[in-house]
Amino acid sequence: MGSLFRSESMCLAQLFLQAGTAYECLSALGERGLVQFRDLNQSVSSFQRKFVGEMKRCEELERILAYLVQEINKADIPLPEGETSPPAPPLKQVLEMQEQLQKLEVELREVTKNKEKLRKNLLELIEYTHMLRVTKTFVKRNVEFEPAYEEFSSLETESLIDYSCMQRLGAKLGFVSGLINQGKVEAFEKMLWRVCKGYTIVTYAELDEPLEDPETGEVIKWYVFLISFWGEQIGYKVKKICDCYHCHIYPYPNTAEERKEIQEGLNTRIQDLYTVLHKTEDYLRQVLCNAAETVYSRVIQVKKMKAIYHMLNMCSFDVTNKCLIAEVWCPEADLQELRRALEDGSRESGATIPSFMNTIPTKETPPTLIRTNKFTEGFQNIVDAYGVGSYREVNPALFTIITFPFLFAVMFGDFGHGFVMFLFALLLVLNENHPRLKQSQEILRMFFDGRYILLLMGLFSVYTGLIYNDCFSKSVNIFGSGWNVSAMYSSSHAAKEPKKLILWNNSVVRHNRVLQLDPSVPGVFQGPYPFGIDPIWNLATNRLTFLNSFKMKMSVILGIIHMTFGVTLGICNHLHFRKKFNIYLVSIPELLFMLCIFGYLIFMIIYKWLVYSAETSRVAPSILIEFINMFLFPASETVGLYPGQAPVQRLLLAITALSVPVLVLGKPLFLLWLHNGRGCFGVSRSGYTLVRKDSEEEVSLLGSQDIEEGSNHMEDRCREVTNEEFNFGEILMTQVIHSIEYCLGCISNTASYLRLWALSLAHAQLSDVLWAMLMRVGLRVDTTYGVLLLLPVMAFFAILTIFILLVMEGLSAFLHAIRLHWVEFQNKFYTGAGTKFVPFSFNLLSSKFNNDD
Repeated sequence: MGSLFRSESMCLAQLFLQAGTAYECLSALGERGLVQFRDLNQSVSSFQRKFVGEMKRCEELERILAYLVQEINKADIPLPEGETSPPAPPLKQVLEMQEQLQKLEVELREVTKNKEKLRKNLLELIEYTHMLRVTKTFVKRNVEFEPAYEEFSSLETESLIDYSCMQRLGAKLGFVSGLINQGKVEAFEKMLWRVCKGYTIVTYAELDEPLEDPETGEVIKWYVFLISFWGEQIGYKVKKICDCYHCHIYPYPNTAEERKEIQEGLNTRIQDLYTVLHKTEDYLRQVLCNAAETVYSRVIQVKKMKAIYHMLNMCSFDVTNKCLIAEVWCPEADLQELRRALEDGSRESGATIPSFMNTIPTKETPPTLIRTNKFTEGFQNIVDAYGVGSYREVNPALFTIITFPFLFAVMFGDFGHGFVMFLFALLLVLNENHPRLKQSQEILRMFFDGRYILLLMGLFSVYTGLIYNDCFSKSVNIFGSGWNVSAMYSSSHAAKEPKKLILWNNSVVRHNRVLQLDPSVPGVFQGPYPFGIDPIWNLATNRLTFLNSFKMKMSVILGIIHMTFGVTLGICNHLHFRKKFNIYLVSIPELLFMLCIFGYLIFMIIYKWLVYSAETSRVAPSILIEFINMFLFPASETVGLYPGQAPVQRLLLAITALSVPVLVLGKPLFLLWLHNGRGCFGVSRSGYTLVRKDSEEEVSLLGSQDIEEGSNHMEDRCREVTNEEFNFGEILMTQVIHSIEYCLGCISNTASYLRLWALSLAHAQLSDVLWAMLMRVGLRVDTTYGVLLLLPVMAFFAILTIFILLVMEGLSAFLHAIRLHWVEFQNKFYTGAGTKFVPFSFNLLSSKFNNDD
């Protein structure tokens, strides 16, 4: 749990890798995921680095594998995904693998090209057969148009039965036949008419079934056309127009015998093409099936190899060009594992000189590493969305595990809704190893990644729902109400008691629509409900007033405790970074300002709850009035909550007023005194550490090193820091802005926590409205039709409950809980200005075929 409370200690290590063992060593490091590499060649272009040739080879292999995957998907062959990740290929096998893949690519392209060519020829022959079948009927139809195109006057009186159109005009007419897309027929006919000026006869008919286009492979509707024209020039124009409209032109037979001969030849060729095409497809599928067995491992191996060479390009060579030098960030706890990985890599390569490492001192800020598991990962992501934590500062995710679902549940408090959410999250948790959930769509994937957050949110909502005694807007009487209605009747008391008390009788009950229970009457209030709110409040007309008062005060109490805890965590940061002056000059004044005003407000709320009973509640002073009078100093004396209230409040205001100038001026003046008035020895004894040299504050402090290092080292450090520029005005302005923001933020942030009350009220009212508009109507219907109506009403009620109260209201409460953590809680101690530790790990590489890395 210590690593979740604060990021792990990091060190900067220098790796000395022999040129022959560098590949194997980085392969071992990638499998373990221990270090983050630093780029030592930032000034060198990516095209001028040492291993650019190997990177191009990897990209070429990726291109070939992408082509193989594309062809395998086209053939509907399942791609196996192994559970284990294969290691990076040895250098001796890289060339062999490259040759195999290139040979396989050439073979696949050749077979695919032949297959496409055979398929295109087959489709063209099928089109040709359809064209011959349809145009066979066109000759008989042309007889009807013969008189309009008759050229021989000597034949005007002859019978049409003796001469056909083809017999009389065959020597002078030309024909163009083919197929055209259905959408181009109208424009095609208009173009022929305009260009050929009516010297053509166009006959066309629609095919019964759509055919596949040989060029594009798209299945579309086709029209068969037959164009009769007169003269060579007209024929040339017709063929040009057919080319422009992408018509499929086929030869038109002149005689019936020729048509029959062509038809028989087409049938024979189509049968042969079907046979050859099936054999080609079977061979292609066999090749693709063999490739699919190894494509997964090869994709992973090429990705790992490319990642290794990418890291090697970040290394620099020594003078002899025989050794690579790399600088890496590594957790101190993993140094032994890092040495073991270098030894394994050297042993695998068979090198006589092993690679080694050593740590080097640095003043740079290391990256932030916080180890998480599947339970804490979701909460850590919420914190990282605000900002990655600075190195070694307190991590809010540890406390967010409890506070985030609790604040959500305060706004979402309903036993029924929380239990439904808990069951949904529990279902995701129990099936978290299901492969379909891991590969689900974006929205379901978001719910799956936050399954443990949903689980705790639902569990805490069940708890707060029991506190509110709210289950689908209805109260549950588990322990029995602590209020007794019968005790309000005058008949249940002695003869003398009704004169002193306001009791009920039959006339009062009959003539009053609203009756009020008086807790001061003996026997009416028998004690508080054992757990949560008494269910009788669900029947009261002033229920909303009572719950508003309770939830508003509860929101203020929770908010002030939450913010005070945030300020306290800032003290942990100051102690760790050895800046004790920040505790006395920043944290303590902030705590005094917070507690003397808002902590006192909590005290008054709790004091009034404990001291005043039902009998004395009518004379209890208002907390709001007393809190306002604390700042106004009224001239007349008020009753007050307790004796001696005025001196206590004046003392608290005095402490608050004194804490503000200390908060504004204390830290800048102390840093100025350190810079000008104290010697190096005194500062080193104070035990401060130079953690980050990125602000004026750190410039004025000397890092604490062990005194055993000697005075010379201390003097050098002192001289180095003294030479740095110290700007007192900038430090003062920064602290003034921080102080104003904090003092005003205490007020605005406290008011911001009232959203707990507002959203809880809105959720309860929406739930009540939904019940009143649906379930109450369905339950009040006559018993004859009530059962038939109740089933659809319950279904509609469940749908609206899920989408409105669970999804929409849950999302609203989720966003408000995030805001309370980011703005009101984390800004009290959390900087969030760090960089995330991103290790060189093969586990971060995607194993999907459709993702590019």
